[in-house]
Amino acid sequence: MSARSFIDSLDFARNGREMDGEMAIADLPRLQDVLESPQGTLKYVLRGALDKQGGPMLEVSIDGVCRLRCQRCLGGMDHPVRIETRLVLHDQASLDVLESGQLLAGHPDGEAEYDSILADSHLDVQELLEEEILLSLPIAPRHEPGACQAAEGGNLPKEKKHPFAVLSKLKAVE
Repeated sequence: MSARSFIDSLDFARNGREMDGEMAIADLPRLQDVLESPQGTLKYVLRGALDKQGGPMLEVSIDGVCRLRCQRCLGGMDHPVRIETRLVLHDQASLDVLESGQLLAGHPDGEAEYDSILADSHLDVQELLEEEILLSLPIAPRHEPGACQAAEGGNLPKEKKHPFAVLSKLKAVE
C-alpha cells in the first residue's frame, strides 16, 4: 500500500465493497518498537458487510509474518500474523451506550462477540490495519522453550546445587 487509502466506512460496508493488497511492514510506524526487523510485507483484505440486523460492519483479514524481538534473549523471531476479525460500525451515541453495557444485554445478533469501532467518513485503512496487528501481538514475545538463544548463553538460572553437597563427599571418604 504505497499511497494511503481512506474510505467512508459506512458507505463501504453498506455497499459491500472490498479492498485488498499488500502493505510494507516498514510503513507501519507504531509497530516498529516491537520489531527486530522492519522487512517484509503483510497481505490484507478489507470487506464491507451487513450483520443479521442490517448493521454495517467491516471484515478484516491480515496474513503474513513479522520479525519480532524476543523479550528473553532480544534476538529475532518470526511471528505469524493471521487475523480474521469483524468490526461493527457505530455512531458516537450508540458507541457510548455500548460502552456502558446497556446495548449488549438483549442483542439478538450476539454482537458482544465482535469489536466495535466508530464509523468514520474518512477512515485511514492503514491505521485501522496497524491497530488490528498491534492488538493481535503477544504482550511479551518469546521463543518457544528450548529455542531461545538465552538458554544457550547462560542467561537462564543454572541448576541449583545443595550447599552441603561437599560435606557428603567428605563423609563418603571416611
